[in-house]
Amino acid sequence: MLSVISPAKTLDFETPSTTHHVTQPDFLTESQGLVDILRDYSPQQISELMGISDKLAGLNAARFAEWEPPFSLDNAKPAAQAFQGDVYTGLEADTFSKTENHFAQTHLRILSGLYGLLRPLDLIQAYRLEMGTKLANHAGKDLYAYWKPTLTKALDEAIAASGSKELVNLASNEYFMAVDAKKLDARIITPVFKDEKNGSFKIISFYAKKARGLMSAWIIREQVNTPDALQDFNVAGYRFDAAASENDTLVFTRREADRA
Repeated sequence: MLSVISPAKTLDFETPSTTHHVTQPDFLTESQGLVDILRDYSPQQISELMGISDKLAGLNAARFAEWEPPFSLDNAKPAAQAFQGDVYTGLEADTFSKTENHFAQTHLRILSGLYGLLRPLDLIQAYRLEMGTKLANHAGKDLYAYWKPTLTKALDEAIAASGSKELVNLASNEYFMAVDAKKLDARIITPVFKDEKNGSFKIISFYAKKARGLMSAWIIREQVNTPDALQDFNVAGYRFDAAASENDTLVFTRREADRA
């Protein structure tokens, strides 16, 4: 069973990696193609393209200028440890044991606007390029056109290699739209996390993102490899809600009193 998550805008390249067992991304040639396009953009054009401040645009223009394989622990960091933010606060990949890292390599993937599809220990260099960016390229007007055929094929192969034909979609809509889900030879299971607020259960973005990371980590630590076992997820106060769930949408709820 394979799980897929989104990347994060916040990065940490200051803290050293906790593992020396690292891998290279599979699609560096495709990444290089995007970097080559972006190197022709001025900081002002990057600012307009990405909707970011002049300061951030200047930082990312410099990153694209300096981006260069081959990657090593001297100039890059494993993706699951480099990404920060709510999902990765829940994932805590820097605490994984050697056995957990090995399981994660086969059972977890990270979608990326620049790198396409990443394993947790794939090395990356710092970047910002969200999947929804309308960056014109040889394949079309945006990154969806650029990545969809490649990602669909690669994800299908990763699902097969995971040992079962289920995909646990813990990614955001922005990123999962980069995959042609109808072409996947897999049952797609989508967990939804709701927190109690004013007496009713709602999706609260901050908590839901962290919960996606918590479930990803739980799957890895427990080596969960069947969809039925997902209902046993019981972390940070979340419980499976059978009544609210339907087909392959699994709803997990948490009461206010259980929220630390």
